[in-house]
Amino acid sequence: MRIRYFAGAAEAAGRTEQEFSSDGPLALSDLALRLGSGSERLARILGVATFLVDGEPTHDRATPVAPGATVDVLPPFAGAELLGPAGATDPPRSSRP
Repeated sequence: MRIRYFAGAAEAAGRTEQEFSSDGPLALSDLALRLGSGSERLARILGVATFLVDGEPTHDRATPVAPGATVDVLPPFAGAELLGPAGATDPPRSSRP
């Protein structure tokens, strides 16, 4: 498997990509556990990251990842939690006139 790390995930991993060997398909959750086993910081990021498997967003951590797959690790981006619904940037308005 080719693992590509972006932004804070790359910083925590100390690299932008790595090869990961597996004899067969591996659940995304198991892959994340193995990748984060050497770094508490990376493990925390992997716990909340978005994963793309062969370019497709994969939200189900039980999804099997084939040995030849490319997995992109995208951490939450700074400021995202500060945005309102659907990325709105305006503060909520009062219902009072």
